[in-house]
Amino acid sequence: MNYISHFVSLRCNSKLHLMEVSPTTITHSEPVLMIHGMVEDGRIFYHHSGKGLASYLAKQGFQVFVADLRGVGKSTPAISSHSKHGQTETVCQDIPAIIQFVKQHSSKQQLHLVAHSWGGVYLNASLLRFPEIAKTIKSAVYFGSKRRIRVKNLARLFMIELMWKRLGVLVSKTKGYFPAIALKAGSENETKKTHLQCVDWITQDRWLDSDDGFDYHHAMKTSELPPILYFAAINDSCLGHRADVQLFADECYHDNAKYQLLSKANGNQKDYGHLDMLTAKEAIDDHFPQVVSWFTQ
Repeated sequence: MNYISHFVSLRCNSKLHLMEVSPTTITHSEPVLMIHGMVEDGRIFYHHSGKGLASYLAKQGFQVFVADLRGVGKSTPAISSHSKHGQTETVCQDIPAIIQFVKQHSSKQQLHLVAHSWGGVYLNASLLRFPEIAKTIKSAVYFGSKRRIRVKNLARLFMIELMWKRLGVLVSKTKGYFPAIALKAGSENETKKTHLQCVDWITQDRWLDSDDGFDYHHAMKTSELPPILYFAAINDSCLGHRADVQLFADECYHDNAKYQLLSKANGNQKDYGHLDMLTAKEAIDDHFPQVVSWFTQ
């Protein structure tokens, strides 16, 4: 198995890092692109020891590309108070550039997508913005992806209402970015614009871009998303609560979507949470094989 770093240059002089994880012999025709969520980077999907979903898929014969979004992981420059980009740039510039790179590097015109958490929101937003790109996506699998947070419990009150939406916004406006690493709120920082736009999206029922007013719900009337498998975890209290994952799947109304809850009651080896649905050793036998089946059916 090979691990190779690639960099995609943007017009703003930023460089996006992609880790290619590939088998010696590629046996599946379409490559896989993975997009991480908020306050994390691509390492949620792989480890050089061979652990993770990216490595698992490579062992099954897939050519896999794992992105570090702008300013996080090995992408440069790192997020700071000077970083001005937000979700609009991620959706309209970065993801299209990454997809184009994967097509060119793999010499394939179709690919599969994998996302964790907010990465699924980024991807659906980008596919709705660019129907011509959506037509080149064969299928997708999202882990714990939600757009709105509507679950009512103590975890939401503390993690979302207090830390993310109130104290977090105050810190972002004061420092000029959200210092998730220093606050022990994540493994990567986020820009102020990304943070504020995220707060808007998880709060509002309408799905609009704050820069140009693009209406994602209106775009769904004329756009078609690829087949998407939405995984939720029974022990995910609010970052990807099962009700909110289902809400996101329903919001992106399309007939070729499937929702599945990972839990012992549904036949899994353990009750999964927001992170260990990708990192637990049990996932290799539990639901990772379903990803392959979804891609190949």
